Amino acid sequence: MKDIREFLDKYVNKDLERILVSNARSTSSISKLQVRPVPVKGEVRYQVTRIQGTKAIHENYEKEELISYLTEQMKENFRQLQLEGRYVQGRVLVSKKGKADIKAREIKARVKEDFTPMLSHNRKKKYLLQEGIPVPWLVDLGVMTPEGKVRNSRYDKFKQLNRYLEFIQDILPKLPKDREIRIIDFGCGKSYLTFAMYYYLKELNHYDIQVTGLDLKTDVIEKCRSLAEKYGYDKLDFQQGDIASYQGADQVDMVVTLHACDTATDFALAKAVKWGARVILSVPCCQHELNRQVYNQDLAPVLEYGILKERFAALLTDGLRAQMLKSAGYDTQILEFISMEHTPKNLLIRAVKNENRKEDPKQRQEWENCIKAFHVEPSLKKLMFDGGSSDKEGTAAFDKEYREDSK
Repeated sequence: MKDIREFLDKYVNKDLERILVSNARSTSSISKLQVRPVPVKGEVRYQVTRIQGTKAIHENYEKEELISYLTEQMKENFRQLQLEGRYVQGRVLVSKKGKADIKAREIKARVKEDFTPMLSHNRKKKYLLQEGIPVPWLVDLGVMTPEGKVRNSRYDKFKQLNRYLEFIQDILPKLPKDREIRIIDFGCGKSYLTFAMYYYLKELNHYDIQVTGLDLKTDVIEKCRSLAEKYGYDKLDFQQGDIASYQGADQVDMVVTLHACDTATDFALAKAVKWGARVILSVPCCQHELNRQVYNQDLAPVLEYGILKERFAALLTDGLRAQMLKSAGYDTQILEFISMEHTPKNLLIRAVKNENRKEDPKQRQEWENCIKAFHVEPSLKKLMFDGGSSDKEGTAAFDKEYREDSK
């Protein structure tokens, strides 16, 4: 760990702003370390905050003591260190074999206020993933520069990631606290959101989780696997396959399906309900099925226009999906995922299992009447209430409908 010691010796000085040590190995009782300079009797000391369970333990170090302590911690207990100073931003990643990958970029001096987690100009919102703090996977996926600046061309993706994490933050009380949380992301694609979810839950909030990303494309899965291994995310797994034939779990706590096309969303929702998932997050797209079927004599003059028919069919599809999940024992909401100015695929169905929700024949009759009024036959109704389809049929439908490039 000589290289780490030299790195710290160079950049731990009066211009240091903060250090964050994370990605703890299983042998460590400390989940995270935070370091910041503090004045003590006219001299600079470095306050280390150790996060152990729900406790935060503070201790001050002199420079040499701090360097020795952090070097030992990176050798024995942690895999990632991020350092920010007035003139530098750097990071250290330690592989499972103990090899250290160190990068540092010296920058022009900035006033101290520039280090606060606020965005410039009209970007004033405080995000869960903060601009100005480099996150290695966001850098590798092209969203951030090595300095932590969000690339202009990827700012919509950055906002989408943060909006997604806000939805997850809202449902955290619904997830189990006494055991490992099992999460599956169906159709994970390039896995921007999968990595964001893992980073937020595991690295920032220290939840005991196991996340599986599933996708049809082998090259995409191989890329995601290599990134997860690079960052030491040992409880983030990627597998090549489809929903219907997936046999990797008997119980799942949260199911995520984002931009699965047309009836692929229905197969994902039906699978989640079958597992009894506590939380379902779904952003559907390409709702073609009901667009081909919908008819109502009273609305015929309006549905004559293709663009209006397409939008109406999409709203009808997702509204019926939410109502069917409600009949299956879920509290459901339809929320704006991201502003329409960024993407038309902007609605998220959030369903949270409610063990106290009783079957409501009136509520089911109402959405069944809606189905009859518009002469449609939604796939989700067939899968959840009319006997479903075979795994073979489900696999074929998912393969046909899902398009990874919609991620």
